[in-house]
Amino acid sequence: MTSAASVRVIAPGGTIGILGGGQLGRMTTLAAARLGYRTHVFCQRADEPGAQIASARTLAPFTDEAALAAFAAAVDVVTFEFENIPVETLIALAKRTPVRPSPTVLAISQDRLVEKEFLAGSGFLTAPFAEVEDDAQLAAADARIGRPSILKTSRHGYDGKGQVRLALGDDAGAAWRTLGRAPAVLEGFVRFSTEASVIVARGLDGKTVAFDVTENRHEGGILRESRVPAQLLPALMAEAQELASRIAITLDLTGLLAVELFVNRDGGLLVNELAPRPHNSGHWTIDAAATSQFEQLVRAICGLPLGSAARTADARMLNLLGEEAQDWRSHLADPGARLHLYGKDEARPGRKMGHVTWVSPLPKG
Repeated sequence: MTSAASVRVIAPGGTIGILGGGQLGRMTTLAAARLGYRTHVFCQRADEPGAQIASARTLAPFTDEAALAAFAAAVDVVTFEFENIPVETLIALAKRTPVRPSPTVLAISQDRLVEKEFLAGSGFLTAPFAEVEDDAQLAAADARIGRPSILKTSRHGYDGKGQVRLALGDDAGAAWRTLGRAPAVLEGFVRFSTEASVIVARGLDGKTVAFDVTENRHEGGILRESRVPAQLLPALMAEAQELASRIAITLDLTGLLAVELFVNRDGGLLVNELAPRPHNSGHWTIDAAATSQFEQLVRAICGLPLGSAARTADARMLNLLGEEAQDWRSHLADPGARLHLYGKDEARPGRKMGHVTWVSPLPKG
């Protein structure tokens, strides 16, 4: 653990570099600005949500060495807002400026197989899984895992993409071909009672702060709705927060970590996925927590004291997908609603265009 005396604080007025220009980068930029920081977004298009409002932007491929060198020279610390960035990019930047979370953390989180092997090897429970890189491995994995199961590409899967569910009688080989025979993981299907997540921050001094457990509902692999408080027993929620903190410590993470969980029907916790960045299920923290997940990220990577994660209201967050964002008038007219739009120009089906959070006072007593 790093001693408090050795932490190099990046004071307000500094510049935070963000790899990626999506809505998570946009909301991080807003939180950074409130604390007096500038942001410099490295992405590919000027119209990306984060690039629209950042203090500065670099538009270049993540493999452009000259652009990366200039970017590193212009910022005080680098973070990322999504995982599909070459690890080599972070390694190159880390030679010039602090990168938080580290390239090692990114390497673990961006590959499903590596992530599950890390979790299992560290003593954290997951669904049964097996590696698939050829037909023989697929047959052996299918025999061991059984049905139903889910075949997922090891990389580049999000919002339900890159995965196929296998029921009894389905052709596993045909399913793999629909995924382009990419390296994959076969997972046993978990019959869960609840999908939940915990977002935990860990600072440069090693201290951790976990937000309340969030209860989530997905449709078609896309997060549709999140609620706090989760409808779980208090002891189980405390266990989930402690679990997320232990994972962050095991990773030696500096920054923010979202831990997606399955709650078994018998009340046990299984880790589904990790995301070392702000997470969709934590958007409620903007309107219903003492410190938002985005401000917490800024505090963690800059060496500031972490803020309180105390929930200040009950909350329900709904993602606005595609054309749903056009209904902004009704949300603005609702006194209990907090509307967040991301500035995206094309409303494709299933695309996250914004979210709305309904808040209500905490119960008295």
